Amino acid sequence: MSRRHEIPATPENMVWGYLDSTTPPVLEVASGDTVTLHSFPAGGLDTLPTDGRPVPEDYMSALKTLPQGAGPHFITGPVYVKGAMPGDVLQIDILDVKVRQDWGFVAILPLLGTLPEEFTDYETIHPMVDHAKKVCVMPWGTEIPLDPFFGIIATAPPPVWGRCGSPVPRSFGGNMDNKELRPGTTLYLPVYNEGALFFAGDGHGVQGDGEVCITALETGVTGTFRLTVRKDLALEWPFAESATHLMSIGLDEDLDDAAKQAVREMVKHVCARTNLTRNQAYMLCSLAGNLRVTQLVDGNKGVHMLLPKAFI
Repeated sequence: MSRRHEIPATPENMVWGYLDSTTPPVLEVASGDTVTLHSFPAGGLDTLPTDGRPVPEDYMSALKTLPQGAGPHFITGPVYVKGAMPGDVLQIDILDVKVRQDWGFVAILPLLGTLPEEFTDYETIHPMVDHAKKVCVMPWGTEIPLDPFFGIIATAPPPVWGRCGSPVPRSFGGNMDNKELRPGTTLYLPVYNEGALFFAGDGHGVQGDGEVCITALETGVTGTFRLTVRKDLALEWPFAESATHLMSIGLDEDLDDAAKQAVREMVKHVCARTNLTRNQAYMLCSLAGNLRVTQLVDGNKGVHMLLPKAFI
């Protein structure tokens, strides 16, 4: 019988700004178990509000005690999943994500974002979260519905890669900043290490496709995942699905190449699930697949394709 686990939101259960296969596991679970974990906003002390609103004690403790790596993201884990070996796939069912803070921040930062040369009046704002209405309230009064997700979901990188900074998403997942990875979605990631070593972090309250200014609504979130080892699958790249859609994921420094990868991956998965030829799958993607810009700001840009399952 599967078990439920919770990882407390304490510094010893997190890393700050990197993913590393040598990080000791904070929890060991069986395949099929569920794990609830917590995350904080990306950033440092300079992103905190200065108007007196409270900062959660666990968040402040992490800011003051964790050594920071090459990125700004707080990441919980890793979780060791029994039975997972290199070459397997980790199936990650995203069961629930909730905002756990009363505010978040949005920033324009030097040399970052889609238009860094044009936006040099640097600014950080702190929208309030209305939990009852499930919205964030912008300083000018606009209310935006919350749609929380984890910006970072990952297995540990291959050992030969060493420590990887958290900003750049790669084949192990990581900082994909894909708002479609919400509750009800299943993500599949390649496994490069014994135990898979699952990480999640970088809480987002809501984000538009593109994440153009460099941040989503960066905030604390709590999420629950079911982790299952799949030895019947072989993947070299992240892939996801919901009840209604298949989702391929392309990541590359060049946006055109990211789009090509998303198309190539979708064609491959359609062929694996159907009797269609590559030509037929390619044509189906042209008629029914929708390419979206995931994010433009994380080193490797992201493009994902959504294809309705009704057509396969």
